[in-house]
Amino acid sequence: METKIDAAELQRPAPDEYAPYYERYISQVAPGTDILDLLAAQSAETAALLEGIEETHGNRRYAPGKWSIKEVVGHVIDSERVFAYRLLRFSRNDATALEGFDQDRYVASADFDSAALEALKAEFADVRRSTIALLHHLQPEAWVRSGVANGNRMSVRALAYVIAGHERHHMAILRERYL
Repeated sequence: METKIDAAELQRPAPDEYAPYYERYISQVAPGTDILDLLAAQSAETAALLEGIEETHGNRRYAPGKWSIKEVVGHVIDSERVFAYRLLRFSRNDATALEGFDQDRYVASADFDSAALEALKAEFADVRRSTIALLHHLQPEAWVRSGVANGNRMSVRALAYVIAGHERHHMAILRERYL
C-alpha cells in the first residue's frame, strides 16, 4: 500500500535543505514537478537512451582520462544507491553522521567496462525501482527529516531531487559528449 504524500512534502527543497554544491542537480528538476512521477519516467527515458548505444561503443570515452559510457552509467547506479541509503537513514530519524564517498575511486574499483551494457541498463532499472519503492512508502513527515552526510545537512526531500537531477545531468552529458 502506498502512503498518500501531501504536495508540501514533494515541493522543491529549500536552499537550506542541502549544500550549495547540490543545486546543480536540484536545478535540473523543474519547479512543480512531481518527483515520484519524474523518477519513474526517467527509468524509461534512460533505458531508451541506453538501448540506442551499441555494446561496441560502451567503452567509448569522449576524451582521454574521462569515464567511458559504461563507467558513467555505473557511476549513476552507484550514486543513486548512496543517495538512497542516505535517504533511508535520514527518513528513519537516524542521527548518525554519514561519510562522503569518492566517486572516482568507486568507478576505478568497479570495472564497469567489463560489464555488458545491457546488464548495466538492467541494474539501473532495478536500483531505480528500489528507490521509487522506498519513496512511496515514506510517511509524510519523513520527507522533511534531515541528517548529515559528508559534513553537510541534507533533507530526505532534497535527496530525492538530487537523485533525479544527478541522473538527468549525466544522461545529458552522454547525449552531448558521447553520442
